[in-house]
Amino acid sequence: MLKRIGIVTSGGDSPGMNPAIRAIVRTGISLGVEVVGIQNG
Repeated sequence: MLKRIGIVTSGGDSPGMNPAIRAIVRTGISLGVEVVGIQNG
């Protein structure tokens, strides 16, 4: 089973990016998965 998920984005403005990241983080937390944002990836 997954233990950790990394999130990398393009860094540009995108209208749906914040809700998508929020959904990923909330789902990961509810499943007991560590969610990590990768800066300058």
